[in-house]
Amino acid sequence: MNRAIYNFAFYLLLPIIVLRLLFRALVLPSPAYAKRWGERLGFVDLAHAHRKEQRWIWVHAASVGESVAISPLVIRLRQQRPEWGIVVTTMTPTGSERIEELFGNDVCHVYAPYDYAGAVKRFLKTFQPALVILVETELWPNLVHYSKRSGASIMVANARLSEKSYRGYQKFSALGKPMLQKIDCIAAQAETDAERFRRLGVSDQALHITGSMKFDLSLPDNLAAQTAGMAQRIEGTRLIWIAASTRDGEEEKVLAAFKLVKRELPTALLILVPRHPERFAAVERLCHKHSLQVVRRSDSAQIDALTDIFLGDSMGELLAYYGLAQLAFVGGSLVNTGCQNVLEPAALGLPVLVGPSQFNFQTICEQLTEVGALRTVGDENELARQVVRLLQDDDARQVMGGKGRTAVAANKGALERIYDLTVRYLPA
Repeated sequence: MNRAIYNFAFYLLLPIIVLRLLFRALVLPSPAYAKRWGERLGFVDLAHAHRKEQRWIWVHAASVGESVAISPLVIRLRQQRPEWGIVVTTMTPTGSERIEELFGNDVCHVYAPYDYAGAVKRFLKTFQPALVILVETELWPNLVHYSKRSGASIMVANARLSEKSYRGYQKFSALGKPMLQKIDCIAAQAETDAERFRRLGVSDQALHITGSMKFDLSLPDNLAAQTAGMAQRIEGTRLIWIAASTRDGEEEKVLAAFKLVKRELPTALLILVPRHPERFAAVERLCHKHSLQVVRRSDSAQIDALTDIFLGDSMGELLAYYGLAQLAFVGGSLVNTGCQNVLEPAALGLPVLVGPSQFNFQTICEQLTEVGALRTVGDENELARQVVRLLQDDDARQVMGGKGRTAVAANKGALERIYDLTVRYLPA
């Protein structure tokens, strides 16, 4: 009954979802949102027809962060279980682009079906996956229900459940509890995540604490060369900090902090990398509004002594941007969107600053804070103070950065544990 109400509500919302796609495609603009709508409605026969694989694993990763997180597992499965085809679904064009960059034609990529019955059933009928792997928190009632009814096993990899999400599931337990009880395996990032799932009715048999695969990140072989190529554009010696993966409403705070930093350190350079590419132009306009001189990555101009902001308007180069900086602020955290991946700068030996909104990486932020690799700033004023303090103190930066690199190395191993769980659910 509760799922029937959910389905009815979802159908009512479908026109709004379509209008949202049109808005993103035409107004922002991000033309990719106007394409491949059939896939979002479960019409994936054409993509399937181009593939030779006969048996399928379905991996659902909402966007870029989840795509990167699950990529080591996908690579391992393709290497050691090549008889299985893998279809990877994402919700966003940036996620789609990242999957293509990571895997090329080695996996089948389509957009995930919207979570209404017809779309999900069409998708499942086409691919007939034996195993469905959901990444982190991508739990949808119809996706889980119809996957289970089709005979597929269901696993949540890199599973996390923040206190905020836990309260949401509690509020709608009549819908959430039956969904969670259909899941065969939840590979939780930490004991705190597992305990929240347990309180929602997930059995101990289904729960496994594996750690986070995000610790198993590997740095590209060409990263040093890529960073060196960018560094050639920067004239002279500058104190450089980066604000990475910033969100709407957050750049205003970062620029306010930067102006305070400039009072103490006039030659400081800020690398600003918005999370969503459709916002690059708007962020550049915001910088000009603050009378700041901007050079975009896509431009050919040099970054000279008059340049205030190096705007990272490219995809797939975040690690190289980090490589240019002496410290990192990770965005999504001065606005309430839960912060982005703090492990990438830590793995590169950078001190990490992050705002108070951390629910996407709560456990990892706590781990890095405990060892002294990460500091939380309450607002833009505190961000400015910490940036000035760290840019002026080489020793403090080295200590924080070293602790972060050590913490990342010490927590590797989740990939092996999650892979071992995964193959248990693959038919012979």
